[in-house]
Amino acid sequence: MLRFTVLAALLACATSCGVPSFLPNLAARVVGGENARPHSWPWQISLQYLRDGTWRHTCGGTLIASNFVLTAAHCISNTLTYRVALGKNNLVVDDEEGSVYMDVDTIHVHEKWNSFLVRNDIALIKLADHVELSDTIQLACLPQEGTVLPQDYSCYVTGWGRLWTNGPIADELQQGLQPVVDHATCTQSDWWGAMVRDTMVCAGGDGVISACNGDSGGPLNCQAANGSWEVRGIVSFGSGLGCNTRKKPTVFTRVSAYIDWINEKMLL
Repeated sequence: MLRFTVLAALLACATSCGVPSFLPNLAARVVGGENARPHSWPWQISLQYLRDGTWRHTCGGTLIASNFVLTAAHCISNTLTYRVALGKNNLVVDDEEGSVYMDVDTIHVHEKWNSFLVRNDIALIKLADHVELSDTIQLACLPQEGTVLPQDYSCYVTGWGRLWTNGPIADELQQGLQPVVDHATCTQSDWWGAMVRDTMVCAGGDGVISACNGDSGGPLNCQAANGSWEVRGIVSFGSGLGCNTRKKPTVFTRVSAYIDWINEKMLL
């Protein structure tokens, strides 16, 4: 087992993505999630907007290249000024060690984003400069195009969203185990039905852990066979009945359905 673990780590390191310096604590499963080990999800970013001279967290996102962040289209407004906070654990500590703030150059919202039907909920943010990678700032891997994870595959949602329905935004980064719900189950009439398309992936739905307001745009982190972590989903929507509702799993934009689009926008 040790030999396999070391080999997996070496293979993952060769990809230069998805291998945190501080390994996440994956042992616990608690109601509503838990504080993540600081900097164990080093690709997680906080998308922030400026209002009344103060920067405020609005959404999560994932660093996938030294100057590109993946997030949700519904997080973006043409009327707001944004910045990206990287290397963060505690959002209330402005000068947190290992963290930086980057201006935004360009935001690409998917051309077929439909806010009414919640289709193509994906956006790519180009940073004004390349960020220096470190122990606290690293890249997540992208999945292979078109791949789909099976039922009950263990993944983790991370973010600073509300700690419970109508509760406060988290100060420290949270993580929660959310097993994948396959398309056949998630599209059943007493689940999400026709709302869920094949460009989406569902996870959770057991009434214990889900994403909540403020987690939008953040990653569904799933570990590949070689030990590296891939961003398999982008938090898109959940139940209006509350953040932990049975048979209403969090619905994510399925990243593997948009690899061509991502690559195209990164070349612009």
